[in-house]
Amino acid sequence: MRTLWRQTRSFPPAVRLLMANQFAINLAFYMLMPYLAAHLSDGVGLAAWAVGLVLGVRNFSQQGMFLIGGTLADRLGHKIPIMAGCLLRTVGFALLGWVDDLATLIVASAATGFAGALFNPAVRAYLAAEAGERRVDAFAVFNVHYQAGMLLGPLVGLALLAADFRLVCTTAAAVFAALTVLQWRRLPARPGHTPGTARREGVLSQWRKVAANRPFLLFAAAMIGSYVLTFQVYLALPLAAADALGTNATAVTSGLFVVSAAVAVVGQLRLTGWAGRRWRSDQALTRGLAAMGLAFLPLALVPRGSSTAALAALVVAVVLLAVGSAVVYPFEMDTIVALSGNRLVATHYGLYNTISGLGITLGNLVTGALWDFAQQHHALWLTWTALTAIGLACAAAVTALAHTGRLTAGRRPEPAPV
Repeated sequence: MRTLWRQTRSFPPAVRLLMANQFAINLAFYMLMPYLAAHLSDGVGLAAWAVGLVLGVRNFSQQGMFLIGGTLADRLGHKIPIMAGCLLRTVGFALLGWVDDLATLIVASAATGFAGALFNPAVRAYLAAEAGERRVDAFAVFNVHYQAGMLLGPLVGLALLAADFRLVCTTAAAVFAALTVLQWRRLPARPGHTPGTARREGVLSQWRKVAANRPFLLFAAAMIGSYVLTFQVYLALPLAAADALGTNATAVTSGLFVVSAAVAVVGQLRLTGWAGRRWRSDQALTRGLAAMGLAFLPLALVPRGSSTAALAALVVAVVLLAVGSAVVYPFEMDTIVALSGNRLVATHYGLYNTISGLGITLGNLVTGALWDFAQQHHALWLTWTALTAIGLACAAAVTALAHTGRLTAGRRPEPAPV
């Protein structure tokens, strides 16, 4: 904790505020969202299709609108979308707890999703601009705060849930309301990149410039698989736990989620410092991606029917996946800024998130179909081998981009002190 505190304090006040802001955002989000489906089904009495619709609208309105959020940040400055996103999520979370008709729930869900699309690109662009040459270190510390919120949120939500789900929603909404006021009072207004030019040239021209950035698009495509792999904490790994452990699967899945977040919280700064001292950015990306892919290999080697071996393999997979993700994340965020040429950074982040979100959706469909096929043919190793291949393919793609000179973030960053 002292290392985290020292690292956080080493950045300018605006960066520190953004880190605290992200911790609170994730704390509030994850104290509510893990329990929303059960509330809609058992508390409100919605049919399963309606629950899926409400949850799907949130995901679609966030992933599909990231480009809009990034564009607004570059045109209006970073502060306005951050404040607007926090305010919109205040309203959305309050509605989720106090309404029970499907139409209003869909509106509330869409509002919470669009809120994320507003503040996520703006926060990252603001952080990158304020951190300057310390972008890698800044994103490493930022990720610790991000993961800490994810780790504590479900625990706080579970404690509040003992009273009432409305209390969970009201508390989460209150956190976002406080964040809105805090950003308004304490976050310095910062213009987006080349805002005057952006306004003169128009939104479509802005988008054409980003879409014409071929190295950036190739990098975004190469990194899609990493998001598919990361999402398996919510898909393939819980399915594997249910297949191997039966009735104990829910507790094990929760434990795996905690392990994943805890590894990032405890190890992020040391891993970033260690990687930064030894590797260039592209090398850190490549090796982190390879580790993410290899994380699934132990599961392919587990003999069917061995619950102890399956549990051990699941823990190893989650730890390796979290370690690989922690190595990749700060260098990935830094590379996006470098590939943008430090222009229209928020728009680049927005398009990058949209591409990643579409990749996750497609990847989940393919992974789910492959799981069903493999289970029917008693060959679950197919799923794990395919996921390993995705990680190695991502690593190979990034290596190829670096070798052909398409990655401009190949400098050796200043290592984070440990």
